[in-house]
Amino acid sequence: MPGFDAELRACLGELLDEEPPAPDGEPLLFFKQWLGGRNLGLVPVEDAASFAWPGKWLARVRAADGDHAVVMFGSPSGPWLDPANALGDGGTIAGGWLLAPLDLRLPIDAPYGTDVGAGTVAGLLVAPDAEAPLVAVDEALALAGRGLEGDRYADGRGTFASTGRGYELTLVEAEVLDELALAWPDARRNVVTRGISLNPLVGRRFRVGAAECVGRRLAEPCAHLEKLARPGLLRPLVHRGGLRADVVVGGAIRTGDEIVPLD
Repeated sequence: MPGFDAELRACLGELLDEEPPAPDGEPLLFFKQWLGGRNLGLVPVEDAASFAWPGKWLARVRAADGDHAVVMFGSPSGPWLDPANALGDGGTIAGGWLLAPLDLRLPIDAPYGTDVGAGTVAGLLVAPDAEAPLVAVDEALALAGRGLEGDRYADGRGTFASTGRGYELTLVEAEVLDELALAWPDARRNVVTRGISLNPLVGRRFRVGAAECVGRRLAEPCAHLEKLARPGLLRPLVHRGGLRADVVVGGAIRTGDEIVPLD
């Protein structure tokens, strides 16, 4: 990974005091989604060239040989870590991000807990296209690297379809939906579960039916969900909107199947 991509990984390692994983896709998108699983996010800086912060932040520096990543510090800010000496060689700051917690009340290490337990599949739902009504099915085939056969995300037609991670399968707890009197199809998730705590599955592998999956990050609510379901859902579903996962090993999933953590 030459240039900006390798430097971005090194700079994030400096901020986190640990080496991030090697990206398996477009690096900036990968790291944003990976950080999301750790209760962290990259907040864009509107005017990075004049930004001053009494702490560390990330800058994108434009130089004659391309873009570079630099860790900045201070008010006014200067380079804390400049792997390619891009600023020293006359580069200019063209953008930047502040690394910040998504929820100030939660830690970075295991922010969503560790006690998972085991549960069952209470319902399976698919929709052929973005914003189309979800339809309950008794069985669905989970396709590795894609999602549920017949669902909009497996066919790349979902509203948030992306080459990034965590768009293949979504899960939500039936207990939460029952509490909010939210119909299962209105939650816009593929798998409705019972008896399992989904949040601690972020970053972990688990089995659902015959398929093996990995939890990527929380499926937090947004204005789009309120538009399709009903107003007022955003706040009560924060940290309770379910789990975004990817399918690692394909297989059939049926209602009543077990959901079991594997690591």
